[in-house]
Amino acid sequence: MQKIDFKKDQKHLYKPSARIVAQVDVPAMTFLMVDGQGDPNTSPAFGEAVEVLFTVSYTLKFMVKKGPLAMDYGVLPLEGLWWADDMSAFTVQDKSNWQWTLMIRQPEFVTPEMITEATETVRKKKNPVALDLLRTEVYDEGTCAQTLHIGSFTEEGPTIARVHAFIAERGERRGKHHEIYLSDIRRAAPEKWKTVIRQPMK
Repeated sequence: MQKIDFKKDQKHLYKPSARIVAQVDVPAMTFLMVDGQGDPNTSPAFGEAVEVLFTVSYTLKFMVKKGPLAMDYGVLPLEGLWWADDMSAFTVQDKSNWQWTLMIRQPEFVTPEMITEATETVRKKKNPVALDLLRTEVYDEGTCAQTLHIGSFTEEGPTIARVHAFIAERGERRGKHHEIYLSDIRRAAPEKWKTVIRQPMK
């Protein structure tokens, strides 16, 4: 059985250096997505979105493994796009106005029909609260600046500032602040959490 490790095969997207900020070209990729708003630490919708994304993603993984493709792959990490309608409200102190899109990338060989089948399987077995909010989108991010942040989410400020400074020297920011969560925060200590900080640029 063929086994695929996307994080290993595409290290430039998932394993950047924490020492430098680098420019990368991110190809168009298909994601399962859920949109929401509010403080991720206190909003029930945030946890519900995480649950449905992983439930459907793992259902797809096992469908592929047991199906005609007979391929095994690691479910890709949770990612988040973050913004606020009024960016002056986008502060660490007050997260109540934050808007977010949580998402998990799906392999190229996962078809829309497979996603529909997996969604209906999950509906019959678990029917998670956020299932009807789940959507599929091809996200084409293009040229971005990124680096790796090691530590808790509340300490990301200086890392984000480095990314913004890198962009300011070469062009300007566009799009939404993007994070990729490489660590299982239930098991790893906060000071060891690894998060890719990515920002589209032009």
